[in-house]
Amino acid sequence: MQDPNQQYNYGGYPPQGGYGGGYPPQGPPQGGYPPYGQGGAQPYPQGPYGQGPYGQGPPPGGYAPQPGFIQPPPATGYGAYDDPEGQPKNFSFDDQSIRRGFIRKVYIILMGQLLVTFGAVALFVFHSGTRMFVARNQWLFWVALAVLIVTMLCMACCESVRRQTPTNFIFLGIFTVAQSFLLGVSASRYGPTEVLMAVGITAAVCLALTLFAMQTKVDFTMMGGILLACMVVFMIFGIVAIFFKGKIITLVYASFGALLFSIYLIYDTQLMMGGDHKYSISPEEYIFAALNLYLDVVNIFIYILTIIGASRD
Repeated sequence: MQDPNQQYNYGGYPPQGGYGGGYPPQGPPQGGYPPYGQGGAQPYPQGPYGQGPYGQGPPPGGYAPQPGFIQPPPATGYGAYDDPEGQPKNFSFDDQSIRRGFIRKVYIILMGQLLVTFGAVALFVFHSGTRMFVARNQWLFWVALAVLIVTMLCMACCESVRRQTPTNFIFLGIFTVAQSFLLGVSASRYGPTEVLMAVGITAAVCLALTLFAMQTKVDFTMMGGILLACMVVFMIFGIVAIFFKGKIITLVYASFGALLFSIYLIYDTQLMMGGDHKYSISPEEYIFAALNLYLDVVNIFIYILTIIGASRD
C-alpha cells in the first residue's frame, strides 16, 4: 500500500524545532535533498493550512497524518436519522389506525346484532302465527333464557372464549339469537304502534348519546364505581317492585332503568374509543365491546317500551 505521505518526497518526519538543514539520510541521492524551489521536494499544499511562521508547511507543533490514518466523517448527521421533514417520528399514527379499525369492527358487529334482534321483534309483533307457536311452546322461553345466561357468562368470564376466532363469533351469535327470541316474546305483549314508537325513540336516543360520548371532554370512564353502585340499587328496587306492583312504581323503575343504561351507553362508548380517556378496552376485545353496547341498546329499548306501555294503560 502506498504511503500517502510519499507525495511530499520526505523520507521521515522532520526533527523538532522546525524545518531546515535537511533530513537524516534514508536512501536519497548523495548530497541530501535540494532546497525548496530548485527542483527538489514539493511544498505542502496551501488548501487546509494557514500561513504561519513556517511558511507553507503544516501548522506549528503538528505533523502530517501518519500512514494508514483515515479521517473520520464529519459529526453532522453521524449516527442520526435525518428526517426530511424535520419532524420527530413516533407510532401514534399506527395506534390511531388500530383504534379506528377496532371501532369500525365493533360497530359492524353491533349493526348485525341489532338487525337480527329487531327483525325478530318485527316477526313476533306483526306475525300472529309466530305468537301462537310461542304461546303453545312456553318451554322455548326457558331454554332461551338458560342459553342466554350461559353464553353471556362464558364470554364475560373466559378470555379465551371471547378472543379466539371463530369461537367468539359462535358464542356471540348464539347469545344474539337467544336475546332476540326473548325480546320478541316480550315485545309481543305490546301493540305494533307502541313497539314502533319505542324503536324510533331508542334509535334517536342512542344516536344522540353516541355523538355526545364522542364529542364531550367529560371522561365517563372514571364513573365505573358509581355506575356499579347505581346498578345494585336498581336491582334491589326491581326485586321490591315484584311484590309491590303498580303503575307509578313501574314508571319510576322503567325511567330509572332507561336513564341508567343511557349513562352506561356513554361509558361503554368512551371505553371503546380510548384516546385521552383514563380507561379503554384493548383492540383485541372487540367482541366484548360489541356485547356491552348491544346490551345497553337492548335495555334502553325495553325500558322505553315499558314506559310507553305503562303510560297507555
